[in-house]
Amino acid sequence: MRTHTGRRGGLLATIVTAFACAAAVATAPAGAAAAQPASAPAAQHEVPLSVDGGAWQSGHVQGMAIDRRKGFMYFSMTNLLVKTDLSGNPAGSVTGFTGHLGDLDFNEKDGRVYGSLEYKEAKSFYIAILDADRITRMGMDAQSTGVVSTVHLKEVVKDFTADMNGDGVFDGDTADTPDHRYGCSGIDGIAFGPAFGDRHGRRGERKLTVAYGVYANAGRTDNDHQVLLQYDIARWKKYERPLTESAPHTSGPAHVDGKFFAYTGNTTYGVQNLEYDGYSGNWLMAAYKGTKPNFPNYSVFALDGARKPVRGPVRGQQKPERGLLLPLLREGAHDAVTDTYGWPAPGQYGQYGLISLDDGRFYVAQSGTVQDGGVTKQTARAVLNTWTGRTPSPFSPVGPAA
Repeated sequence: MRTHTGRRGGLLATIVTAFACAAAVATAPAGAAAAQPASAPAAQHEVPLSVDGGAWQSGHVQGMAIDRRKGFMYFSMTNLLVKTDLSGNPAGSVTGFTGHLGDLDFNEKDGRVYGSLEYKEAKSFYIAILDADRITRMGMDAQSTGVVSTVHLKEVVKDFTADMNGDGVFDGDTADTPDHRYGCSGIDGIAFGPAFGDRHGRRGERKLTVAYGVYANAGRTDNDHQVLLQYDIARWKKYERPLTESAPHTSGPAHVDGKFFAYTGNTTYGVQNLEYDGYSGNWLMAAYKGTKPNFPNYSVFALDGARKPVRGPVRGQQKPERGLLLPLLREGAHDAVTDTYGWPAPGQYGQYGLISLDDGRFYVAQSGTVQDGGVTKQTARAVLNTWTGRTPSPFSPVGPAA
């Protein structure tokens, strides 16, 4: 294994390191004008070095999203969503999810928060769409208040329920089976960004990209890719239905606008957090490390946004298969045997939440627990980092508040 930074990575590291020094002086710099993409909103809230998401009797933090124009942060806590201002003051919450609310992203076009939502026992996978402006108080019920609508993802259900050994039995939510095509365990990472290969989205509207969860079954060879679906959501309004957990609906697009494969080696539950970075034009994928000894088992990967997908063999499948392959960015650590690139990134660097500010800075989630009157509560904190591209971790905290 060797370290490879590349010419672009070295330049970016220099830029963001200088930016970080300036950022540490002030509480919340907006960034130099040269670092802002041309499409950035004219008015943005200054951002702090960290945002406290609070402590909750819930699952651990799964993802984050930010509305910089209105000054709000959103935290997914597995079975609830928390809205805070950028000072960490709670502004509202949505409760009552019995499924798994995962990664989040904010859609600047419609002002809503999108998240992955799983009901594995019901074989139902959704994009949850939360009306951010209507989240105005704590404890709003996800089903009865009308702040949540959902869109069903048929493609995910098809792969999750695939009978790969032909015994006619659906084995359920377990990794210890040859079933589940590509090792699909559902969905988690989601992000808005351009079509793959369109580095800065110059050719059209942003698409919603959804990443599969992937079981860490070390005894199979067909689960060594990250699987990503892209959707044009311009006409999704017709599919949206209220969340009704007692009667899961199946209203959603019949087909995907693109299905892609990134050869990374196996991970534990696939892409936990997916993020498009408008500054570099690349896509970041944060995962829990895999367990196969023949892979380096990185936990952060980047997709090269400048290179177009190419059709080629999807390795390790039971029957020969071809698909659209996404190239990894040739930076970070390189494993010559598997020809995979990534970052070992020890600790919490992206798996629990990742937000690009599109100027070389990222919010990275920190997860923890506290005891409150004998009750264990989960904590979430968004910490401002810069992207350096260095190994083992490509992120560096901006200031002492991190």
